[in-house]
Amino acid sequence: MTVTTEAGPAAEAAAAAPAARPTRRRFTPYWLLLPGIAWLVVFFAVPMIYQASTSLQTGSLEQGFRVTWHFATYWDAFTEYKWHFVRSFAYAAIATVLCLTVGYPLAYTIAFKASKRWRNVILILVIAPFFTSFLIRTLAWKTILSDGGPVVGALNTLHVLTLTDALGLTSGQRVLATPLAVVCGLTYNFLPFMILPLYTSLERIDPRLHEAAGDLYARPFTTFRKVTFPISLPGVVAGTLLTFIPASGDYINAQLLGSPNEQMVGNGIQKQFLNVLAYPTAAALSFILMALILGMVTVYMRKAGTEELV
Repeated sequence: MTVTTEAGPAAEAAAAAPAARPTRRRFTPYWLLLPGIAWLVVFFAVPMIYQASTSLQTGSLEQGFRVTWHFATYWDAFTEYKWHFVRSFAYAAIATVLCLTVGYPLAYTIAFKASKRWRNVILILVIAPFFTSFLIRTLAWKTILSDGGPVVGALNTLHVLTLTDALGLTSGQRVLATPLAVVCGLTYNFLPFMILPLYTSLERIDPRLHEAAGDLYARPFTTFRKVTFPISLPGVVAGTLLTFIPASGDYINAQLLGSPNEQMVGNGIQKQFLNVLAYPTAAALSFILMALILGMVTVYMRKAGTEELV
């Protein structure tokens, strides 16, 4: 005897529900991405398109600007401000090297030498400058490096300024309004961007690797060269990028600690936007700077390797 049962609407809905749930789950990550995508579109993509349009315009503030696809603006801007680009990348590179030289020993000490209690204290001290305005920190360096200040007096006593003057980093017995002052300001302001990635990378190193190297009769320097430094390279790459990129576009340090001879490309962009009101030139300078930085960063990341930058 065969019993036939007709499935009602409720049974059909129950059978279809499991199939619908996986579909909704599959699209859940994309829904979660929507706020971030909207933020990037509104505050990155749209301004970039507007700046690209501005860089190809001609006209004046009185007559108005209109898009004429004037690509010569890029060449004219680069020709006029080529030495600003040279100074920007030179100062940023020197500051990055100094940050790495100072930051790596400090990050190494925090990761391997300091106790847990002191580790937290030192990390707080590293982050503490972020609670003060970037402008105020830079203005403080004007007092530190003033002509009658203790720093200049100590450097004069040690005859360091004679050497830096010969190298073109200072001018006579002065430090302010010289390349050295700009580099010092950049190094100080962006040092935490170097220390934190280095510490994160060093902290993940298993201490047993050092013990194993010691068991194999490796000296401390050999252990550092063969074990510690290669493993920490992702932190070095991340730290140098986080330092070099913002330092290249900075203009506050050159404005407050330098002279017109130390102006960087950021100062040129500010001048064209706010003083000359030549918006196409300023936009072209911004795109040239971005393109040069992207090119250098791409080459650097390919040479250094980026597989472990997570």
